[in-house]
Amino acid sequence: MLYAAGCSRVHVVLGARAREVRARAALAGCVLVDNPEWERGMGTSLRAGLASLAGTGARAALVSLVDQPGIGAEAMARVRAGYRDETSLASAAYAGVRGHPVLLGAAHWAGVTATATGDRGARAYLREHEADIALVECGDVARPYDIDTPADLRHLG
Repeated sequence: MLYAAGCSRVHVVLGARAREVRARAALAGCVLVDNPEWERGMGTSLRAGLASLAGTGARAALVSLVDQPGIGAEAMARVRAGYRDETSLASAAYAGVRGHPVLLGAAHWAGVTATATGDRGARAYLREHEADIALVECGDVARPYDIDTPADLRHLG
């Protein structure tokens, strides 16, 4: 979906069962990034993903979560369009509430990396920079539910 949203390069951070995912998932053309610290939370995955962009010339990262399949290419493209320059911060919004995906201009990567801990990812950094975030309403084209438990599978129906 990130390619369909206009992204030219897609980095996928792998944690638990990385070997199995590499063998089974259809990730052709993607850069696969191992996160050996995945058990310490999504903050480590965000740090690994941003680190994998070093030296690539990337000017921004569009961060999407694998456990939110109700967010498709259209919402991702809308948020991606929020890019202006390396200082850009943009986020999908659902009825005005910030959610995913999030666009992080490269000027923010060091700050995000310094604060991304546990299962909070970029939350603390984004809270500190709330006034700088361009909110992009996506509630009409995406459903921001998480699939974390078997009970959550009801959202897929």
